[in-house]
Amino acid sequence: MLLAQPLEMKTIYLGWYKEHPSAISSFQQMINASKGKQIVVFLDYDGTLSPIVCDPDRAFMSDQMRAAVQDVSKHFPTAIISGRSREKVYSFVKLNEVYYSGSHGMDTMGPAQKNHSYDDKYHYKTVDEEGNEFIVFQPAKDFLPAIKKMLVEMMERTKNIRGVVIEDNMFCLSVHYRHVKDDEDYERLEQEVKSMLVNYPEFHLTSGKKVLEIRPSIEWNKGHALEYLINNLGFDNSKTLLPIYIGDDTTDEDAFRVLRERGEGYPIVVSSKPTKTMAFHSLHDPSEVLSFLIRLGRWGGSNSNQG
Repeated sequence: MLLAQPLEMKTIYLGWYKEHPSAISSFQQMINASKGKQIVVFLDYDGTLSPIVCDPDRAFMSDQMRAAVQDVSKHFPTAIISGRSREKVYSFVKLNEVYYSGSHGMDTMGPAQKNHSYDDKYHYKTVDEEGNEFIVFQPAKDFLPAIKKMLVEMMERTKNIRGVVIEDNMFCLSVHYRHVKDDEDYERLEQEVKSMLVNYPEFHLTSGKKVLEIRPSIEWNKGHALEYLINNLGFDNSKTLLPIYIGDDTTDEDAFRVLRERGEGYPIVVSSKPTKTMAFHSLHDPSEVLSFLIRLGRWGGSNSNQG
């Protein structure tokens, strides 16, 4: 029985892998489909550009990965869409060539289109160190006072639960429990989070990899951020667009779904085991993401007139 288990798991994985083939082995097929189209690249951060680590403040990307993302961004519009706050993602990535969308898309920095009007309530203009102008869109701005209040309350509620790390991601709160060892402590943590949310009906609870996330209950997620950026880049309803989205978490499924519904592009899941996903292709881990991005950047450099 013990001998059969690994074989059974291998069979399951091979079946899943056949349905979601490697994006690396399928690279040429993707490139062939891009003829006459503009490639646009969207990337998750944790588990995609950096490995999942015990301390969320130490989820550093390698210099090699940074160079690969930078090279890709020289040839194709590139954005990073993360559950982290936009400022935190930027502090990890440190590239001015890419666009950033934090808090699961609720804090998105995109290109400022000329002759385009933006509502002043949720948009504002900003300029980077090089004088480039961007538009920042924050559809959950009205929730900021409540989020700040919840942060203080959550810190107080969990101060005696060992291993809890609470991360302020500006428009959402991430309650990490990777270091919570006892089941009883986790159950208590979950109860404290749910108990607090009773007093904040305008928020809801989602979960990720060893994290509980408190988010405003607005119709906005990574999929909406993806569409917002596509539109702001000037590709709304464009048939000359080929988006590539690479992500590893359940929150990336919203973006995968958008690409499927649009009938264009390649959603790619990063996973070392079978997982339910809307993605077409897969990459095993961040090291394979690196290989894929290096190859894409090289191809972009040798085909600078594509699109």
